[in-house]
Amino acid sequence: MKVAKKASEYTIYARNDGRYAVKGKDAKFINGEEKANILLAEGLIKKTGPNPNKPAEEAPAEEGAAE
Repeated sequence: MKVAKKASEYTIYARNDGRYAVKGKDAKFINGEEKANILLAEGLIKKTGPNPNKPAEEAPAEEGAAE
């Protein structure tokens, strides 16, 4: 892994597979929503919407509508 960006609170590493790792100043890796927010703030990733090719979940049918 190579250092992509270094800040006072965390260090961002560019992994060999093209993704990023974020390590806090306490030497523990940051994951989840906090990691995504850091990468968005640094401009390394872009936020995307839902996949348009995947059909949306169907709403459950109302009970008693067929009666």
